[in-house]
Amino acid sequence: EAIPLAERMLAIRKKLLGNEHPDVATSLNNLAGLYSRQGKYADAEPLYRQALEIYKRLPADEHLNVATSLNNLAGLYEKQGKYADAEPLYRQALEMRKRLLGDEHPDVAQSLHNLAFLYSSQGRYADAEPLYRQALEIYKRLLGDEHPDVATSLNNLAALYESQGRYADAKPLYHQALEMRKHLLGDEHPSVGTSLNHLARLYWGQGDINRTFEFFTQGVRVEEHNLTLNLAVGFERQKRDYVNTISDSTNAIISLHLNSATNNPKATRLALNTVLQRKGRILDVLTNSQKILRQRLDPESQSLFKNLINAQSQLSHLHLFYNYNEQYRTQVTQLETQIKQLEDQLSRRSEEFRTQSQPITLETIQKLIPGDAALVELVQYQPFNPKPSPDKRFGKPRYAVYILSAKGETKGIDLGDTETIQKTIELFRDNLLYPGADITQVKQSARDLDKILMQPVRKLLGNTRKILLSPDSALNLIPFEALVDENNRYLVENYSFTYLTSGRDLLRLQNHSPSQQPPVLIADPNFNRPGELVARQPNANNIDAKNTRSIDLSQRVFSPLPGTAEEAKAISTLLKVKPLTGAKATEGAVKQVKSPRILHIATHGFFEKAPANKEKTTLDENPLLLSGLVFAGVKPRQSGGEDGILTALETTTLNLAGTKLAVLSACDTALGNIRAGEGIYGLRRALVIAGSESQMISLWKVDDDASKELMVAYYKKLLDNQGRSEALRQTQLEMLKGEMYQHPYYWAAFIPSGDWTSMDK
Repeated sequence: EAIPLAERMLAIRKKLLGNEHPDVATSLNNLAGLYSRQGKYADAEPLYRQALEIYKRLPADEHLNVATSLNNLAGLYEKQGKYADAEPLYRQALEMRKRLLGDEHPDVAQSLHNLAFLYSSQGRYADAEPLYRQALEIYKRLLGDEHPDVATSLNNLAALYESQGRYADAKPLYHQALEMRKHLLGDEHPSVGTSLNHLARLYWGQGDINRTFEFFTQGVRVEEHNLTLNLAVGFERQKRDYVNTISDSTNAIISLHLNSATNNPKATRLALNTVLQRKGRILDVLTNSQKILRQRLDPESQSLFKNLINAQSQLSHLHLFYNYNEQYRTQVTQLETQIKQLEDQLSRRSEEFRTQSQPITLETIQKLIPGDAALVELVQYQPFNPKPSPDKRFGKPRYAVYILSAKGETKGIDLGDTETIQKTIELFRDNLLYPGADITQVKQSARDLDKILMQPVRKLLGNTRKILLSPDSALNLIPFEALVDENNRYLVENYSFTYLTSGRDLLRLQNHSPSQQPPVLIADPNFNRPGELVARQPNANNIDAKNTRSIDLSQRVFSPLPGTAEEAKAISTLLKVKPLTGAKATEGAVKQVKSPRILHIATHGFFEKAPANKEKTTLDENPLLLSGLVFAGVKPRQSGGEDGILTALETTTLNLAGTKLAVLSACDTALGNIRAGEGIYGLRRALVIAGSESQMISLWKVDDDASKELMVAYYKKLLDNQGRSEALRQTQLEMLKGEMYQHPYYWAAFIPSGDWTSMDK
């Protein structure tokens, strides 16, 4: 609520007073402070610097506002761990304030406190303690014993004692700070959450697990309240930055269970409950928001939404077709600003956005798990140790897994360090992506990864064979079906997998919208229109590039895919619809669909890494620009009124509410920018945001002929009323038993995501 007011005030002051007025600097400082609170450090720093320069240019160089700006900029550096940059600025601010205000002033106390906090963060406890004490005494004398600044001083002095293992000194100060903050700020203020988490950490360090659990539970409740408020409005990166501000408590709660309370059912449930509340949360918010927008838009909101779609299309076009130069930078900046403003305006127009998030509990999710299934929630976390100094509290990332069934207790175990698992994943994928690899070698790499990931899980699953799998980070890049168990059998032979972003997806899958169109099939695009075909290029794995559904955007190779024409013909006969092929298979046609029962697209897909010659900030704001699909007319950039490349960013605005199944029969459609805790920023994410109930997507460059065989067999089983996931599994088993496509390169490329049930349910 504060940011749009601060932005408006800044604009008004600039207009009325000019860019060099001290009031403009004040507004810059205020806005930067808000950004900093949300973890948007890259946005805050230039504003703090601008404010500092304005104050320095004023006639009195020793103006108090210079000290304030120095202090603010130092605080920003400190939050990012840039202690060497922060310390001289804090010192300058302290000396300036003492000189101008004397030793007895709240601003002097603030500078003392900030410098002490910096020293404490570096483990310089002997330097920090006297400064903390001086600041606390000044605050008490000037502000009284009951004041938020006094509470902050008490809390941080307690943290200093805790870091030194002086628990008896720390405990009463923490409790004083907590009660003062509750009394002055209310039970749900973020500072109350901070105090609760600090107390949890203190009791953990003393080995009192019950009190640790008690305070972490209360702290999570406060953080969840504020998370809901801050995710209700704003643009996506703003939401990501805010979620990052509470990552420490997520890591600590998981670590509490896995490292200190392995057999404590309460700790296990708290850990999984926290994961369910936070993992994939932004995707959940965006999907619900998009649904509300489509169903409840008034005329003015419809206009805003149309402008948002147009701005995202323009940004996608710029990213794909323009060289990086000053004009490009200017246009991109303008479009990004416009997109942020439109997203924010749209979210603020709907009261439902502010009320849609209901409390998410483990019990709520558990009720939605079928009796014959189990939720397997994989999570990457950083181990937290409550005893070492602050700069050594967090260890190297590791993976853990939590298992939840319809009945019974939650189970959770640590799986190992991320670095080791990552190396094993890379070897596994290297073998999968080369169909000429010896099958014994493939199975060995699959077995090595299974030992780490799924063998420990199977011991906890018992007889359960249906797995609702929610991977995290790099685990999103592998088909678990192709792992090999201790009996040398692929897991697909004994287990059925459905992929989720988070167990919280089960809530969304309960809400079904009616389809408004029959199935839509788009395949075999004429990329060149009438024109000469591009020369064929071999790819790195010696697979004929002509015959795989992928493209190299840097080379702009758009070779025809004859298998997609046969695929579309066979599937269209089954579905009794006419496919859009050749010149009709355009990007414009895709953008015009309105909740088709099935959306099937067979074409080139791509995922590219962020190019070095373009602004990183652009792709950080919009990572969905890096993956997409190619359509007819892409060469002359005439594709039904579009440029011929549909990015994942543009895909988010498709109207797929009521679409039971979205199939991307293309390459790399499950790939994208990986963000731990939020899944992959790619086409799968985009299809979920657009409203589709389930998705079938690919993990690598798929073979054209094999994909056609797989898809036709899949639809036959789908129409035979088999479940959306089970139909794929049975198809994979048939290919595995056949002669031509036994290698998992052919049958394991596609994975099912979302609703696994029959299409008729």
